[in-house]
Amino acid sequence: MPRQSPSTDDLFGETLPPAGRGGAAPMAEALRPHALSAVVGQDHLVGPAGSLTRMLERGSLASLILWGPPGVGKTTIARLLADRAGLIFVQISAVFSGVADLKRVFEEATRRRRTGDRTLLFVDEIHRFNRAQQDGFLPVVEDGTITLVGATTENPSFELNGALLSRCQVLVLKRLDDAALELLLARAEAGAGTSLPLSPAARASLRAMADGDGRAILNMAEQVFAARATVPLDEAALTDLVARRAALYDRDREEHYNLISALHKSMRGSDPDAALYWLARMLVGGEDARYIARRLTRFAVEDIGLADPAALTQSIAAWEAYERLGSPEGDLAIAQLVLYLATAPKSNAGYRAFGAAKRAAQGTGSLPPPAHILNAPTKLMKDLGYGTGYAYDHDTQDAFSGQNYFPDGIERTQFYRPQGRGHEHEIKRRLDHWSKLREERA
Repeated sequence: MPRQSPSTDDLFGETLPPAGRGGAAPMAEALRPHALSAVVGQDHLVGPAGSLTRMLERGSLASLILWGPPGVGKTTIARLLADRAGLIFVQISAVFSGVADLKRVFEEATRRRRTGDRTLLFVDEIHRFNRAQQDGFLPVVEDGTITLVGATTENPSFELNGALLSRCQVLVLKRLDDAALELLLARAEAGAGTSLPLSPAARASLRAMADGDGRAILNMAEQVFAARATVPLDEAALTDLVARRAALYDRDREEHYNLISALHKSMRGSDPDAALYWLARMLVGGEDARYIARRLTRFAVEDIGLADPAALTQSIAAWEAYERLGSPEGDLAIAQLVLYLATAPKSNAGYRAFGAAKRAAQGTGSLPPPAHILNAPTKLMKDLGYGTGYAYDHDTQDAFSGQNYFPDGIERTQFYRPQGRGHEHEIKRRLDHWSKLREERA
């Protein structure tokens, strides 16, 4: 039974523009919402209690930075804000604009202001402007010549000047979830006047292929309609027809650090399945497996340590295997290492001990070792007491003398506190035994 498409009034709050019914405009443009309430997936901003809704109700639209992944409505929201606030909408892209373009836009906004018109300047990819160009916005934002709405896919904390950020409110747009993508498909069907010729599984696959990008799913839906299939397409036929959207991953930007953090914390949390997923996400995104191998080796000594001393050996072996095999064969060595590390007993005792020892070293200056553990290769050094009283541990009971090896003037400190997991259980037993002997022989 064919799907019943919702009415365009239900979907858009107004009549669908003619381009949506077969005009020349791409479907993603033709179906662009004409009311903030029709923007999908961003209810925290444009819903009844959303930040932007309340801002418009107060009549106090601030300069904004819209931060979110591609295809979630940043440009649409900027256009609709200008319309609702009665501002002249001007759009530029930081990719194609320079200082001369900014100067011209600011001059035009100044002229409009003299005649009573105000300007909303939408800057797409605002993070592409350099620091000096970003500073150019400060005076015109400060004096109200423009209301700035910048769009960025990158973390504003890293990419935008602090001075500019202090004059703008940062709003985060969410990746479109499955329900939002399904609503966009329903809108596409309402605009086309027919249902998408897809099996239920293929329809779900289409949503997955969009990867949270509304523009991408509408572009793919347009290709499906253009194919004029007479029978519903299955998943294989859909994959042959449209290209899967590449997963978001920038090797030198925030997504890079987010995914390596997710991998690290999944292994620390002893979840091998989640760890494999994040590893796969990084490799599919084009990450250098050598970088991952280096981070995994760090994990072996930071989060496992002596709870499983073989973790470091396994890390170096997997790294070496990758160097010999390369991708894709060597990827399996990295995956095997991830499984080993995620399922190994965990201890950060060594990591914490070294940190504590460094802090102690920084705070105690250049104190010399105690004289009894110094070598005395010359007569003068022997006369000065070097080596006097040193107990050779192998000649003592239990091969343990219990002597002090800290500098004079420093109390003995226990930096390393094994946590009793994995191999550290045996280490803790030994240290406790030696501590008891030390007390007896003090």
